[in-house]
Amino acid sequence: MLVNTKRIIKSGFINFWRSGVVALSSVVVLTVALFVIGGLYLGQALLNSSLETLKEKVDISVSFYPDVAESEVLTFKKQIESLSGVKEVSYSSREAEIIDFRERNADNSIIIQSLEEIPNPLGARLNIKAIDPSHYENIASFLKADNALSATEEDKFIYDINYRKLDIDLFIAFTAAVRRIGSAIALVLILIAVLAVFSTVSLAIHVSREEIAVMRLVGADNRYIRGPFIIEGAIAGLLASLLAVMFLYPATIWVRQATAAFPDRFDLVSYYLNHFSTLFFLILGFGLILSVIASSWAVRKYLKV
Repeated sequence: MLVNTKRIIKSGFINFWRSGVVALSSVVVLTVALFVIGGLYLGQALLNSSLETLKEKVDISVSFYPDVAESEVLTFKKQIESLSGVKEVSYSSREAEIIDFRERNADNSIIIQSLEEIPNPLGARLNIKAIDPSHYENIASFLKADNALSATEEDKFIYDINYRKLDIDLFIAFTAAVRRIGSAIALVLILIAVLAVFSTVSLAIHVSREEIAVMRLVGADNRYIRGPFIIEGAIAGLLASLLAVMFLYPATIWVRQATAAFPDRFDLVSYYLNHFSTLFFLILGFGLILSVIASSWAVRKYLKV
């Protein structure tokens, strides 16, 4: 069995070498498909990181009227913290708000001078962070309801409610669209890669038809006849996997350089290196599975032994 296995593998390498340009074209197509699959894996991490960063920056800001007592704001804070979907509620006093406002407008002498002549016009503020972006809508609805703002117009103590719902909704929609488009492109390339390997093995079977006939006459085992063509496809998948992993590294370096000016950017190179084994076996598994499936399909279709 060991001798036959060695012969099958050797014959597979010979068939692959004989196929020449056709085998090379199948490797190229497979490499592109596997590169896209690896890119989708890395892109998923990039999108998730961007979404997490946006989640941290987006919150609901609740501003109160200046005459609202601190005790009322803190009581309302506890009420908000009890809501489902609320992750954290931070409190900023009137004094903290005016200090922050002065710092943000330090270059505007007119505003600074005006603040010196009037009492503190700002009220306290609550910043509310949700566990998930989908919870912001419910929290905002609660805040805008009569029971949150108080029953009568005169008793309302919330001055303004602000959160960037549009920003996060657009980003979530964009992320979902990118994932769908990427998956569709990967699927098309996978089908093309399978057809490329299928064509390569089919051509090898056609070229080797006389040798196959001779092997049949001398009573060669079916596995010995079919095996080299399966090995040929597996070689294409193995080479394509190695090339795809190799090309992904400079691609991640390019992404890091292209996003160097972005704040809170995701270091794709570090992620690639830290998850190299997972990425490598993912691409290798896809490469071998696709190539073996395509080879087996060609053998079953054109090699009746």
